[in-house]
Amino acid sequence: MHKRKIFSIVLFTLGVLALIVAACAPKQPALTGNSARGGQLYDQWWAVLGTDAPVGDQPLWATQTTNTRSGSDTWRCKECHGWDYKGADGVYGSGSHLTGFIGVMKMDGKDPNEILGILKGSSNPDHDFSAVMDEQALTDLALFLNQGLIDDAAIVKDDKSPQASGNAEAGKTIFALCATCHGPNGTAINFDNDSAPEYQGTIAVDNPWEFVHKARFGQPGIGIMPAGVSMSRQTQEYIDLLAYVQTLPTDSPLTEGGRLYDKWWAAMGMEEPPAGNHPLWATQTTNTRTGGDTWRCKECHGWDYKGKDGVYGSGSHLTGFPGVMDSAGMSAAELTAWLNGGKNPDHDFSAYMEEAQINMLVTFIQKGLVDRDPYINADKSVKGDAEHGETLYIAVCIRCHGTEGKDINFGDETEPEFLGTVANDNPWEALHKGSVGQPGKTMPAGLNFGWSLQDIADVIAYLQTFPVK
Repeated sequence: MHKRKIFSIVLFTLGVLALIVAACAPKQPALTGNSARGGQLYDQWWAVLGTDAPVGDQPLWATQTTNTRSGSDTWRCKECHGWDYKGADGVYGSGSHLTGFIGVMKMDGKDPNEILGILKGSSNPDHDFSAVMDEQALTDLALFLNQGLIDDAAIVKDDKSPQASGNAEAGKTIFALCATCHGPNGTAINFDNDSAPEYQGTIAVDNPWEFVHKARFGQPGIGIMPAGVSMSRQTQEYIDLLAYVQTLPTDSPLTEGGRLYDKWWAAMGMEEPPAGNHPLWATQTTNTRTGGDTWRCKECHGWDYKGKDGVYGSGSHLTGFPGVMDSAGMSAAELTAWLNGGKNPDHDFSAYMEEAQINMLVTFIQKGLVDRDPYINADKSVKGDAEHGETLYIAVCIRCHGTEGKDINFGDETEPEFLGTVANDNPWEALHKGSVGQPGKTMPAGLNFGWSLQDIADVIAYLQTFPVK
């Protein structure tokens, strides 16, 4: 009994000493940062930081073989741990995204300093991101994992539909803010390319967990997209928003076809046009351009769609080819035959475009060709209200192009080309791009904002007041 008593006293003493040591140990400072930014870092951290993704695969990627993606995708937190944060126990527990890696839900409420250590490789040196992210980025990510995770099951059912309490009408009211960039039908911006167009409705239907994450935290690298968490949106609001956006269109064939008409390979996400000149190019000698330009529909048929009978009826763009304005009355079958070589084997685009893209072009020709004469004079001046155009420009375009339209240079340092340059030199091109957007870019399509051609002409009238250099 005496020995037991001594042993108990020793244990008690050691316990007290441990408490004293713990109490005297320096406390780790509270982390200060932006958990909403951390949510964007979780999505695609290099886009937030304005850097390039690391070369090669993330070191831990070699420990799995089920997900065959490579390169930058392997560095995205969401690719391992899922949009629902559950990893192998969630949506990414099957299918092409399966890695077998665990989720991060257990980080919810965990000491952010401990999470920060994990991000720096404390639990696994192959999970050390300190060489590619700065301290503040890692802190923001740790704070997101500490306080920004939610269980998406409260919003999204397993079948991808919103929870039963979803109210689409209430969601429409919430979407009004989103519509300022994405348009009333969510189709103003294509997030992918015209090989597989992706709009608000597409994401909400196909991957509602991604939709919820981006609705909560915004889009990486796009500072103008508001984050729902910063507006203190509640769970029910996300359910309502999802219910409404799942009713929106998942395609926009007219504007998609318009981008293909401009530069179809860029619209489809291809790096290069076909090699050499278009087969029909050899039948004319007045236009001396070569290569990719010869494959653009607009180079033969014009920005005004009238070919030799329009703006391209003279000058260096003259080819002598007819326009497509008179083709609008053709049936879909006739137009398809012109595009797949059925009418002329030298005008066959089916080797480069899928049926879906040919159908987009058909839709554009049937529904998108409108005479430009009521909007643009022969001297290139635009019949528009510049004051009204300024209002529309400030509402949408200024975010990317800046107050004088010079934030994006379409040319190069020696021959810069800004919005003012295009609007003054080629208002027909400006009207086309303002209507359907820029191939391969996330430029909004004016028509999908509900803008009329007169609205877009008003914007161009305002752009003509901008500097050209």
